[in-house]
Amino acid sequence: MATLSYKSLAILALSLLVCSVQGQLSTSFYQKTCPKLETIVRSVMSQAITKEARMGASILRMFFHDCFVNGCDGGILLDDTATFTGEKTAGPNANSVRGFEVIDTIKTQVEASCNATVSCADILALAARDGVNLLGGPTWKVPLGRKDALTASLSGANSNLPGPGSSLSTLVTMFSAQGLSAREMTALSGAHTIGQARCLFFRNRIFNEKNINASFASLRQQTCPQSGGDNTLAPIDVQSPTTFDNAYYVDLVNKKGLFHSDQELFNGGSQDKLVTQYSTNAALFASDFAKAMVKLGNISPLTGKNGEVRLNCRKVN
Repeated sequence: MATLSYKSLAILALSLLVCSVQGQLSTSFYQKTCPKLETIVRSVMSQAITKEARMGASILRMFFHDCFVNGCDGGILLDDTATFTGEKTAGPNANSVRGFEVIDTIKTQVEASCNATVSCADILALAARDGVNLLGGPTWKVPLGRKDALTASLSGANSNLPGPGSSLSTLVTMFSAQGLSAREMTALSGAHTIGQARCLFFRNRIFNEKNINASFASLRQQTCPQSGGDNTLAPIDVQSPTTFDNAYYVDLVNKKGLFHSDQELFNGGSQDKLVTQYSTNAALFASDFAKAMVKLGNISPLTGKNGEVRLNCRKVN
């Protein structure tokens, strides 16, 4: 029998680890233990979006902010306590991430159907998918079986999440650190086809940047003055802010990206060609987005004996 070199063994071990992570998540994970799970999640999300269409974007953003900090582990859902500081007060999350009460409602109904079975991390992954689909976007099968984290990382939330002033190179680097390609970064940025942004985060762009459509800049300046009104909201996608479509990329081609980081995707750089493709091919964007969401959801899940199934998403058991 041939002996394997240390390098071969290392490669084999790594490939087995990757397979085991993907293998432990399964789209049929709760088929027998909680058969009504997906029906419950969709029902609550449908009610929440009927009440406020923006909630689809809020839950999608919460999922993204969860996954980029220690993986998709429900860490973002933990409230601070006297002895523990979670991720909710981090710069990118404070007074910004919203929709926690929707996750609470889903969790309560899921517990009533199959108690101590479904993790908050999995509920968030399903809710993000349904929010996209209910607003007209694609759907996809969500691999399930994540456990919930026993802790969270304030420092990780402050350092791992790209901000609205990010350059293209920063975006590529930060997504690459999570195992996501430049193409996947550009596809996932299409989440900005829904949702609202605070004036504070796009003021500099509409007053000081040159690669911006002049009429679009003046439109946004009407509700976001040079001083004051920091919390005034504006739609990130000027065309169809409550419909999940490819209009965001049309905005970018027309120099109507709201954030600096948005317009960086179409500003003479490596992603210009892909942005142009997405702007004219909605089906290509929808397909790429769905695939990238599955990959995002596969970032460092806690499985098997790691983590727990929280009974209340806001606190460890």
